[in-house]
Amino acid sequence: MKSFFFISMIIVCSLTVVAQKETDTDEEVADGGFRKDYLFTGGNINLSFFSGVTVLGASPQLGYSVAKWLDAGVLFGYTYSSERDVYTNDKYRQTIIGPGAFARLFPVNFLFLSLQFEHNFIKQKYLPAGGGNRLTNKVDANSLLVGAGYTSGRASRNSPYYYFSVSIDVINNKNSPYTDRFNNLLPVVVAGFNIPLFQGRQNQ
Repeated sequence: MKSFFFISMIIVCSLTVVAQKETDTDEEVADGGFRKDYLFTGGNINLSFFSGVTVLGASPQLGYSVAKWLDAGVLFGYTYSSERDVYTNDKYRQTIIGPGAFARLFPVNFLFLSLQFEHNFIKQKYLPAGGGNRLTNKVDANSLLVGAGYTSGRASRNSPYYYFSVSIDVINNKNSPYTDRFNNLLPVVVAGFNIPLFQGRQNQ
């Protein structure tokens, strides 16, 4: 499983090196090296309530605008879900914790291709309504989400925007949170936001 993590990090690091070599000779190069005003945060929040099901989740991100066409960074995902059987009143609860890394490539300023690696730690609980034996299961799974998305407009390097994307888990691990009980791939639909950090006098 660790091999997928290293592969993902190698991809992100390779893109970073290529982007830095291809950066135009303008003010960005004149400053040279790391610039804190190219750091950004953001992520997405998931709140769902329907038919006995509750889903609460968040995926904060910390990234760096590597080039005019590339953003990359790390993330930490957390999702809690609770479901009650309307017939038996049994309860099923699941907690997912998933650290990872991501890259977004922008061929144009409002469209992007996405690559996101996660290692998900999953804890599942079954709580029978009659007070019988409670069952607990712990598994983990690597996921590599590949997809595409739309933004409100990435007007310049490290500008604020919101985004919408659809992707699939190409690893398709049997324990992946992005497959159904028959191990069929489920589309991963995400809406989030990008917030530049340290946008003071350096960007004026």
